[in-house]
Amino acid sequence: MRRTQLYLDDSLWETLHLRARRSGTTISALVRDAVRERYLGSLEERRTAMQAVVGLWQDRKETADSTAYIRGLRRGTRLKRLRGA
Repeated sequence: MRRTQLYLDDSLWETLHLRARRSGTTISALVRDAVRERYLGSLEERRTAMQAVVGLWQDRKETADSTAYIRGLRRGTRLKRLRGA
C-alpha cells in the first residue's frame, strides 16, 4: 500500500468525518472504497466480467490441444529473428 496526501475542502472533510464516525471506520478507508468503486468497479462487476471470458475459446479448433497450440506458436523463425540472424 502506498501513502498519498489529499486536499479536501471543509464540507467534504466534514462529511467524510461524520460518515467515518457513524460507520466506525476511517476517512482513509472511505476514500479507498470510493476510489476502488469508481475506478475498479464493484466486486460483483469484476466477477461478472471475469466469468464472461471463462471458456471463451473452448469451441475453437486450433486451441483444442493447448500444448500443441503453444508449441506451434514457438516453432518457426522466432529465435533466429530475436538473435538478429
